[in-house]
Order: sequence, then C-alpha cells, then structure tokens
Amino acid sequence: MSVILKAENISKQYRLGTVGTGTLRDDLKRWWYNVRGKENPFLKVGGINDRNSKATEDYIWALKDINFEVKQGEVLGIIGKNGAGKSTLLKILSRVTAPTTGSIKTRGRIASLLEVGTGFHGELTGRENIFMNGAVLGMTKAEIKLKLDEIIAFSGCEKYIDTPVKRYSSGMTVRLGFAVAAHLEPEILVVDEVLAVGDAEFQKKAIGKMQDLASGEGRTVLFVSHNMNSILRLCNKAILLKNGSIIGEGDVSKIIDKYLSMEFGLSPYKKYSFRYRDYLLVRLLDIKAHNENYELCENFKLTEKVGITINYEVLNSGKKIHGAFNFFNGNGINIFDAHESNTELYHVEKEKGIYTTTVWIYENLFSEGIIVVGVALLTHDPFVVHFHDKEAIAFNMLEDLVSSPTRGDYVGNLPGIIRPKLNWNSQENYLK
Repeated sequence: MSVILKAENISKQYRLGTVGTGTLRDDLKRWWYNVRGKENPFLKVGGINDRNSKATEDYIWALKDINFEVKQGEVLGIIGKNGAGKSTLLKILSRVTAPTTGSIKTRGRIASLLEVGTGFHGELTGRENIFMNGAVLGMTKAEIKLKLDEIIAFSGCEKYIDTPVKRYSSGMTVRLGFAVAAHLEPEILVVDEVLAVGDAEFQKKAIGKMQDLASGEGRTVLFVSHNMNSILRLCNKAILLKNGSIIGEGDVSKIIDKYLSMEFGLSPYKKYSFRYRDYLLVRLLDIKAHNENYELCENFKLTEKVGITINYEVLNSGKKIHGAFNFFNGNGINIFDAHESNTELYHVEKEKGIYTTTVWIYENLFSEGIIVVGVALLTHDPFVVHFHDKEAIAFNMLEDLVSSPTRGDYVGNLPGIIRPKLNWNSQENYLK
C-alpha cells in the first residue's frame, strides 16, 4: 500500500508567558515595532520559529523531531501520558497549527475530531454545520446531500438537527462531529480522546465505523486514546510519545507493553538478582505472566486463562516453602490474595535446589484493565514471610465486546474489580 501521510522532522516550540502588555504605552510601542519591521519585544507566545532561541527567553518544545509515515488503510494509534504531545501532534497533522520546523506530506482530504465542538459554529443548526463542514472539505452541496441522512441517523440527533448547536450537550456535539467527520469521505480521519465524552454505546459504534473505514473503504485513521482496549481492538500500528518525542513505534501489543512498563514501571516478566548473604533461606529468581502455552504475555482476553510462574532457589534445607500472590487493579485496589495449596510438594520440607511453582487464574474472573501482581515466599507454620515484592509484574486484561459472555448485548460500563461468568436461568411462569 502507498504512503498517504508522512511526517518529517516535526518540532513544535512555544514561548512561555503572557501575550498582552497591559498598558496603552506598551501596546503603542508594540505597534511601532511592527511598523518598523522589528521583533515585537512583548510577544511571548509563538514569537519565533528558530531553534537557536535567545538564552534569556523561556521556551518549551511540545514536539521534537517527530518522524513517521502511515500507509493507506492503516489505523495508527498514538499513545502516551498526559502532556506527551499527542494533541499537539494531531493539531499539526490537521493543519490547525503549524510546526516550528519540519513538514507534513499528505495525499487526500483530512477530517479531524479534536475537541468538543471543533469545526462547529454555535449559532448554526446541526444541519447547517454539516453542510459547512462538507464545504470546508471541498465537497459539493450535492455530494453532501447524498450523505446527509446517513450522517443524521448515525449521530442519533434527528430530533435536534434543526436546533442551533450551542444548545447541544457535549455528548450530542461529539456524536454529530464524529458522524460528520467519518461520513464525508476523507482519505484521512484524525480522532482525539474526545470520543471519551460519548456514551459506551456510541463509543462502540464509532470504533466499528473506524474499522469499516479502514478495512472496507481503505481510509486511514489516526486515533489517540488512553484506553488501551480501544487501541488494541482498533489499531494495526502504534507510536508511543514521551516528552514530545517518539520512543516506540510498530506492533500495537509491544507498544502497549512498553507504555504500561513506562506507566507502572512494570512488565509481565521480572528477573531478580540478589547476593546470597541477603537471603539465608530462599531467594526468588524470576516471575512471569504467560498464556496456556507458557509464552510470555502482556495482553490477555477476559476469556483466557492467565498463568503466573515463579522460579525460586532454596538455600538451606528443612523448611516448607510456599509461594503466594497478591493481585491489584490499576487503581491499587486489592482484588484477592492466593496462597499455594494442594500441590504435590506442599507438605514437604524442601531440600536445597531450584523449584518452580505455577498458579492458573481461570478465565472470566478478572475485570478489564491493568492487573498488578505481587509475589511472596513464605512458610505457614509458623507464619514467616521470607520475601515479598508487592509490585512484581503487570499485564492487561482486554474485553471483546462482540463475544463477551458476561454482558449480553449491554455495551455500557460494568463496574467492579472482578468479572465472573455466572450461570443464569430464566423461564416463563404461567399464573393460573
């Protein structure tokens, strides 16, 4: 497939400070500098486009040396912490703001949904805004009319389509904005985290539409989200931003794993290195999360088994050493603890040597999101904790909304720290 968007050495610099001078004298002085063609001494934001800025000025690089390309039909996920530069990058790609240095090369029209109300005029009705946005994209009135009914139906705003947009709720505005951007046939669709404003049903519908645009119509989508489930479900390529620079690009699962490692300082595998004198009885060698094939795994479906395996070394014989695990969600809430039991060696006093313990967490137990695993090595009688790492590894639980066995057709939020599959029975009772 051909390259449809290419970013080359994109950087964006801002000056810190205020724009206004606050006095008539300084405003006149600023006007006089402009008339004479000299640099405005009071301009503090976006004043120059030169990397070699004066040492006396305060500058910040929102983006620095961004390079990537996107092919036709690809869905690119852009992830990173708040302040990493994601929204600034999308604004440059959407031509809302210009880069300080570098260039963007594109083929075709770009439609974007960056913020609530972007591209809408509050005094115009929803219908009028649809025509205005289509005209901005270069479409004729006849072309827009062909898509009008489809846009209105997708947005769910039929009842309010002839009402000024300023009276819309934020959710209605987002729904209409996405419907306009997605249906007016842009070659490139740019969507920021704004979809989070919509309800769960609309988010599912929007993600489905973006998948159709990419796979069925060969459109290109650039998608920013803090929801790793959405990124993994929708995107076939991802980039990771940190402090305005790309620190990872490529396979979505690997980029998400790198992001989670950066966010929590954890990964699905950890190796320990201790001096022997630090632990007289036992020491942990490593711990990993894996699938049923014992392959290291950072992303699990809710319908998959999760395996946790530890290897440890007994340094002195004679104690009944057991493994134990703590499971926390991404908010630090303890989901449950599990102590080793019913294993072949449970009642055996262990000799010197290396041992392996695996615990399996059955499918449909964890809820979606980040799972952080703590590990301990202990004896039960008497109870002594010989080693404990409260945040050893982490992995991500993902839900497939299409085939979820725990929600039926419901697409809204399901709160809770576990998501068990229950046995349900319904029958009709005939009252006589």
